[in-house]
Amino acid sequence: MDTVDIARWQFGITTVYHFLFVPLTIGLSALVAGLETAWVRTGKTAYLRATKFWGKLFLINFAMGIVTGIVQEFQFGMNWSEYSRFVGDVFGAPLAIEALLAFFVESTFLGLWIFGWDRLPKKIHLTCIWLVAIGTQLSAFFILAANSWMQHPVGYRIDQESGRAVLTDFWAVLTNSTHLVAFPHTITAAFVTGGMFMAGVSAWHLARRKNVEVFRPSLRLALAVTAIASIGVAVTGDIQGKVMTEQQPMKMAAAEALYETEQPASFSVLTVGTPDGDSEVFGIKVPRVLSFLATGSFDGEVKGINDVQAAQEARYGPGDYRPFVPAAYWNFRIMVGGGMLTALVSLAGLWLLRRGRLPSNPWVYRIGMLSLTLPFIGNSAGWVFTEMGRQPWSVFGVMKTSASVSPGVTATSMLISVISLTALYAVLAVIEAGLMLKYAKAGPPTEDEALPMAPSDEDDDAAERSLAFAY
Repeated sequence: MDTVDIARWQFGITTVYHFLFVPLTIGLSALVAGLETAWVRTGKTAYLRATKFWGKLFLINFAMGIVTGIVQEFQFGMNWSEYSRFVGDVFGAPLAIEALLAFFVESTFLGLWIFGWDRLPKKIHLTCIWLVAIGTQLSAFFILAANSWMQHPVGYRIDQESGRAVLTDFWAVLTNSTHLVAFPHTITAAFVTGGMFMAGVSAWHLARRKNVEVFRPSLRLALAVTAIASIGVAVTGDIQGKVMTEQQPMKMAAAEALYETEQPASFSVLTVGTPDGDSEVFGIKVPRVLSFLATGSFDGEVKGINDVQAAQEARYGPGDYRPFVPAAYWNFRIMVGGGMLTALVSLAGLWLLRRGRLPSNPWVYRIGMLSLTLPFIGNSAGWVFTEMGRQPWSVFGVMKTSASVSPGVTATSMLISVISLTALYAVLAVIEAGLMLKYAKAGPPTEDEALPMAPSDEDDDAAERSLAFAY
């Protein structure tokens, strides 16, 4: 492999790993806020116990997400300096706002939420966790604005003297049509992830009939959120598919392994191609469905890989503008399949829990626990499809990936970096899994442990002495 391939592998490994934590953080933060809202409104200690239990798992995941996310920033300067030099003025703006505004809100109010249980009034403490939840979504908004600009660059010009992209309209970057569909699609997928995580852990405890008063409401909430969010994922995904067909026709053609233009176009249930992805060998297809998914009409025309390749050669010059078709094709199906299975599990779960019931069949709970993995698989596959389907471009139609890599970095040093980071992330994965399993199995605090204690005069005096000593 050359330097570009190794740099892509490193960024792919670290990004997919980091993205395991991001959707769960976004989804769990809102679910925890909802449970604390139920406690403040009703005063029921079961909701308080649930809030503290899920809040602890949320904090573990949040911390691991920060650790793994820091590496992403350094890679732009170390491995992709040509990319950073060319698009830094545009790409850096939303990322800077994410760090200075959104992450500041998250970290500040998360600290108040952690340490404010016995010190802040209920409603103020509740406001803190809601601001954390809003902050996580703001972070996603600005990060996706940067990524969407790579998919569909707008609001910029090329400075002829420096040869760099210069930001001309920041509002155009934030209201990019790609961004306006990618953001709700990602957020609804995050709620699916948080919901199924909560459902899977709840199923484990309910299978053992432990803390039913805590985990049955948690399971109902999780399944309801998952079912509603799944509808949002499907609707936004459909809109995103049509936008993608208009802006990146090669990505849609690769997602379906459609080599020749069709009108109407059939949806591929299964396609077997040559090892290099150059042509189709065998396929099972459903007539007209792809036309509707891509254009909104059952008679719509969908361009094939060969025709798009010819068009892009005419526009951008000689070269291979096809992504690796098998990766695009199968990741697209894994993403869609995972989403559909998750929706079915959530609807079936709500049906089984109706009228205060609790299923007795152990297989129900086993399926619930196993389904916890579906959103993570679907999210990862969707992210891989989004990024690999754009190749060979780092900024679509503007800058190729091969031109983005740092010129002074050798393949050997980059390979050492890949191996080191992969080993480090493997260790972090063991730590994350160990902590999550430990505290998930431990269950919620007891009623006495969960209830906040009112501060006494002695506590106030001790706090004042501690602060005085510190200063």
